[in-house]
Amino acid sequence: MDFEHAHQLFLGNHLKARAGERRDRLQRGHREAEQLFCRNVWWPLRQNFDGLHPEYEVTDWRGLTYFCDFAWITSYVKLIIEIKGFGPHVQDMDRRKFCRELNRETFLTAMGFQVISFAYDDVSQRPELCMTLLRMVLGRYASQNETDRPSSAADREIIRLACTLGRPIRPIDVRKHLGINYRTAAELLDSLCERRILSSEAGVQNKRVVRYLLRDAALGYI
Repeated sequence: MDFEHAHQLFLGNHLKARAGERRDRLQRGHREAEQLFCRNVWWPLRQNFDGLHPEYEVTDWRGLTYFCDFAWITSYVKLIIEIKGFGPHVQDMDRRKFCRELNRETFLTAMGFQVISFAYDDVSQRPELCMTLLRMVLGRYASQNETDRPSSAADREIIRLACTLGRPIRPIDVRKHLGINYRTAAELLDSLCERRILSSEAGVQNKRVVRYLLRDAALGYI
């Protein structure tokens, strides 16, 4: 099934399931930015719209209704996705609107959602970057899927740790982070090297490997 057909079915099914303001909001709100995200980012990455809800209705901390651009809802994740244009979200936003937006996102986080945002310019002009970042986010939840292998989850967790350290990763870092013994940590790191996801560096006199560096393939693996 190509994108156009899949996207038409996606919207049609949600329109059939809605009435009143929720239906009107979908007809009004799913416009250029949201359609570009579906076409340029979500569809190339996922090849389906399973679990994705356009113009998803939530309430803020005041009990007022708000429609998010998208929500991805599964049995193990609740993810809010916003596409933000520079004009509406920067140039045209006053201090009160800015405060409300931050408070809303914090409230949704407290309610169990993860909130992520993409710039319209990136969705339109740099969709590959959006796909890479979204893949990293979704990869965090893959380990919670019953069909996911524990070894794959450990690999992704090591790569995420290496991304956040800001320095070469060491077996002791993995041991502390995953709560495993030193030998197992070293074996996991060596396995990532064999797959050319990490590269190793030896210590003094090149006697043994002491640190590991991320290679270009690492982000795609997440």
